Amino acid sequence: METARDVLTALARRHAFGDLEALLDEGTIAADGRTREVAALCAFGQRVLDLDAEDFGMPEAAGDVPPDLLDRARASRMPQAPRERPRGALASLRPAYALLLEVIAVRWHRREMAALVAAVHIAGEYLAMLAWEPVLGHAGDPALLAAAVGGAGSRWGVPVDPDAPRECDHTRPERSACERALRVATMPPPGWRAYLDRQHSQVASALGDCAARCRTPCSVVTRLDDAVRADLAERCGLANDFADGALVRLRHAAPVGHGFGVPSPEEVRSAWERARTSLRRRPLGAAAMEAAGDDPYPLPGLPALFSAIAAAPIVPDTLLHDVTTRITATLG
Repeated sequence: METARDVLTALARRHAFGDLEALLDEGTIAADGRTREVAALCAFGQRVLDLDAEDFGMPEAAGDVPPDLLDRARASRMPQAPRERPRGALASLRPAYALLLEVIAVRWHRREMAALVAAVHIAGEYLAMLAWEPVLGHAGDPALLAAAVGGAGSRWGVPVDPDAPRECDHTRPERSACERALRVATMPPPGWRAYLDRQHSQVASALGDCAARCRTPCSVVTRLDDAVRADLAERCGLANDFADGALVRLRHAAPVGHGFGVPSPEEVRSAWERARTSLRRRPLGAAAMEAAGDDPYPLPGLPALFSAIAAAPIVPDTLLHDVTTRITATLG
């Protein structure tokens, strides 16, 4: 490489936004009078790559990031206050899953397997919520959830009576999260954020259990039409299978889990192949894997799986690629 611009362009094309920003901040390399603009794009790109959803679309130098990029990031943002608008990932998880697919692909090409497994784990945690989205009309927004899960005949969030037969299969943490989900929209922002950090994924798990695992269903699902309920059960069952599968279990062998090993690309691909075999046991999973065909995605069939669970097409986003394009264009 002959010039500083060549170095910056190469880093941008590898999505090495953090490294590029550090070189600019240290003055090691200059961007020919466009340092501030490029640095803002780098900060933004790194937050998206890190899945820092709390700060999506809100970099410190937001004025230097094109509004269209900011708006696309905000579609995957979790609102940080009960009445914040737009609702982002509480309105729909589909943009977030499209972004997860892009992040997973970028991590694969950068050979960052620990970060890839962490992204896969996040995807697994909320897949049941993605399956419920067509039924709820939103992605588990606590401000709207009571209408779908409360009312007569519902055991959603009801404490277990130790002297009565157990009728709800939710775990104690799930019951606590379900109960809090019904009132958290009236809480101050700190309580709202604490719920999102610690309990929203438990609500997603509880919804998956209601649709696909409950042995004594209550009105959370019995109020649904038979066809809707059967379709939801199949999609939630597939979501649960993925979350319990070999690929997500790799997290426990990575630094983001409970050990100190990092899986190799070969181990990740092998785990995904085992997971695909398990997913094919369900008709919907088999159809998704068949529809994937010769998928060039690093984990072939993963976009088709997410699409089947969502009952809507979900393809990898191009947000990170577009950030790179803006950086290189800014550099001339």
